[in-house]
Amino acid sequence: MDATQLATCTGATASRAALWLSSITGAMGEFGVDTPRRQAAFLAQIGHESGGLQYSRELWGPTPAQRGYEGRVDLGNTQPGDGSLYRGRGLIQITGRANYKAVSDALHVDFIADPQLLEEPDNAARSAAWFWSKHGLNALADAGDFPAITKRINGGMNGYADRFDLWQAAQKALGVES
Repeated sequence: MDATQLATCTGATASRAALWLSSITGAMGEFGVDTPRRQAAFLAQIGHESGGLQYSRELWGPTPAQRGYEGRVDLGNTQPGDGSLYRGRGLIQITGRANYKAVSDALHVDFIADPQLLEEPDNAARSAAWFWSKHGLNALADAGDFPAITKRINGGMNGYADRFDLWQAAQKALGVES
């Protein structure tokens, strides 16, 4: 894969894609996102989640939904301030103290002590590929079940039209046969 393909697959500018290319390709290799079909689905999803590789940290208002992160036991946010501290980070927006702990353990980096480390390109890409692998998304990509991938990442279908458009472009750029 080259930077032009990455830009097409994620909706990123060519210069931004060039900055992320090594981190993303390395993470895909590490976590078995290793066929054009898997890569097309993965790249479309991270492209949407990161706004075309612009953001590796959730934009914070806080919105009413973001205020709702505070005290959410299902996210492991049990300490005052956890909602903001453990906001979405990485190219798939890992959210919540419990998820930061899980990715810390998996990648052997202490994101609990230093959450901003998830914003760095290698960690942002690796955390996304780890999430992808942990949630069985390669199997869904192999089956072409893009709606199910979206639901596992997003919890719903938010932004589906954009995700789908990126997926279509990524399949074409990577030569995925329908």
